[in-house]
Amino acid sequence: MRENLDDAVALVTGASSGIGEETTRALAAVGADIALLARREGRLSNIASDLEADFGVETLVLPTDVRDEDAVESAVESAVDTFGRLDVVVNNAGLARGSDVASLTTDEYRQMMDTNVDGVFYVSRAALPHLRETTGNLIFVGSFAGQYPRPANPVYAASKWWVRGFAHSLEGQVGDAGIGITVVNPTEVRTEFGSEDGDSFEVRFESGEVTEPEEIANAIRFAALQDDSTVSELDLYRRDKFSGW
Repeated sequence: MRENLDDAVALVTGASSGIGEETTRALAAVGADIALLARREGRLSNIASDLEADFGVETLVLPTDVRDEDAVESAVESAVDTFGRLDVVVNNAGLARGSDVASLTTDEYRQMMDTNVDGVFYVSRAALPHLRETTGNLIFVGSFAGQYPRPANPVYAASKWWVRGFAHSLEGQVGDAGIGITVVNPTEVRTEFGSEDGDSFEVRFESGEVTEPEEIANAIRFAALQDDSTVSELDLYRRDKFSGW
């Protein structure tokens, strides 16, 4: 396990808020230069300025929709052209829409699948050749919903089951190339998540009720610091998650 990420470069998707934003801070705090990828350019620029001021790292803002495969390819290449390497990639971008399958619109279904499945694939595919060169780490933000049935939103759950299955299968495929693959599975986290169709988790839960984004970011940093070894999976649940089951 490395002591820091000095001279390393990390690319984080969904970097404009929540887990993604805190992950950029957690990785910058141990020396990594950061490529920030999300759709909200203004928000990314503000975060990038803070990272440079607080940690003295270099940053690159990459306004990108992960659902656009050409844009993803271009963003990854821009990161490599700018920094010369790619050591850590965090597949964090994701969303949930609707809930009840009978009333879920095709547009809501497609938004979830295009982001949570296709976007993860596009980013991984683009990053793998560069991670081979650095024997780097590819980290996926999964979910409790990707391990256990989630009746409240079966399509979202299915997308996260896909993420977990893809990540572990990829782990077997690229392990002999020295690439580390990690899946980090949170339960509810106090972020903007859920705001597309109502109150976000940030609004629904008080501080201390559920997991904070900094906790997930710290787990991601732990995985990113692995060198010869890899952390295959990390589950982060509040301590009372299974009470009454």
